[in-house]
Amino acid sequence: MYTGILHLHSTLAIAVIIGLLVTIVLALVNKPVNDTTRKVAKISMILLHTQFLVGLILYFVSPRGFATLSEGGFMGDSLLRLFTVEHPFVGLLAVALVTVGHAKLKRSAAEAATKPILIFYTLGLLLVLSRIPWQTWSWFN
Repeated sequence: MYTGILHLHSTLAIAVIIGLLVTIVLALVNKPVNDTTRKVAKISMILLHTQFLVGLILYFVSPRGFATLSEGGFMGDSLLRLFTVEHPFVGLLAVALVTVGHAKLKRSAAEAATKPILIFYTLGLLLVLSRIPWQTWSWFN
């Protein structure tokens, strides 16, 4: 079970990055924002939420997640600190930012809709990219 959830989490990460990038590019290209951009933005937000839920499940079944909190001393190990504290917290911040951006996108007129995407989706993408444990992805080793 753990291996399957881990692979799903890694695969969804790629889908989230691509979705956020496509959303940002569409917002830059399609001014004013059209229905296609709005739909892609919604799909990107759904992918990010799904990724976070899978990550939350993984956090509780992984030996490097919640179980590490009770052991102590994990703050001295940068990789354990990443998995235990930084990765989940920054993921939650990214979800919050993209959700706020999507809410603002839904409420704005087509001419003003580019700004929430560029601000909130870009910040969410940067946060996601900053906390991906690149050193543990097998195709980067």
